[in-house]
Amino acid sequence: MSATIDPTAALVVIDLQRGILATPTQPYTVEQVVERTARLAAAFRASGRRVVWVTVDGAPSGRTDASRGMQRRQMPAEATELVPEAGALADELHVVKHGWGAFHTTDLDASLREAGVTQVVLTGVATHMGVESTARSAHELGYDVALVEDAMAARETAEHEYALTRIFPRLGEITDTQAVLAQLA
Repeated sequence: MSATIDPTAALVVIDLQRGILATPTQPYTVEQVVERTARLAAAFRASGRRVVWVTVDGAPSGRTDASRGMQRRQMPAEATELVPEAGALADELHVVKHGWGAFHTTDLDASLREAGVTQVVLTGVATHMGVESTARSAHELGYDVALVEDAMAARETAEHEYALTRIFPRLGEITDTQAVLAQLA
């Protein structure tokens, strides 16, 4: 399990925020995902590469939501705060999304292209939702995609495993924290 980490790669961290991480995850715990992401972020910085922090503030209601009488789902402000243990820095790029994927209705693509980024390395929660949606868009936009399998998690192991075995091999290279850290050292 390895991926080539390009000199123009950026670490893109999905939804390591209080409201999302309040629910337990599998097959890795919230604490494991956050700790591994923090180590990756430090290594990306040390190697002169970018780190991007993505949070979600809610989602627009769709037909299935409307049929249940739901309006646009807006998260409380405290739920959108990144957990401090992740180690985000104020001068890094912070993107607020309004749905599952980090590219749709945000300036992420323009910001990455302006910085010369050609590869995104993804971590975060949930594997089969925010991470997968972002990976799909990144692939469609022409980025090389690397997915750090042990620095992401879902609500259930089956959700994580499905994305990992059925979807991710079509979108990019699957790797783990140690392999990425070894390349960045």
